[in-house]
Amino acid sequence: MHRAELSIHAQRTADEAVLSLAGEIDMLTAARLSASVAEVLVTPPPRIVLDMADVTFCDSQGLGTLVVLTRNASRARSLLILTNVGDFLLRVLDITGLRQALTIRNEPLA
Repeated sequence: MHRAELSIHAQRTADEAVLSLAGEIDMLTAARLSASVAEVLVTPPPRIVLDMADVTFCDSQGLGTLVVLTRNASRARSLLILTNVGDFLLRVLDITGLRQALTIRNEPLA
C-alpha cells in the first residue's frame, strides 16, 4: 500500500512563519510536523500559519497534533493559524468538536 508523505515548506518573515503542508498528517508524519513547528518556536514569531491547501488526509493523531501545536504556540506567545483548510477537514473538525480549539482563517491574512 502506498502511503503519501508530508512535505513541509517553510517561509519566514519578522511577523510570521508560514509552513505550507502537502500530503497526509497522520501517525507516521505528525512527529515531523511537530518538529517543524518546534523549530519555528525557538524564536517565535507573532503568527505561525499552517497552509493546509495541499493536505489530503488527517487522522486522529494529526488532529491531536494540531491541538497540541496550538497550545505550544500559545505558550510561546505566538498564534497558530490554519489556513486553506479543505471541506473534508472542516467537517472532521466539526464532528469532533475540535474546530473551536483551533484558529482557522480561510481568507487571506492582512
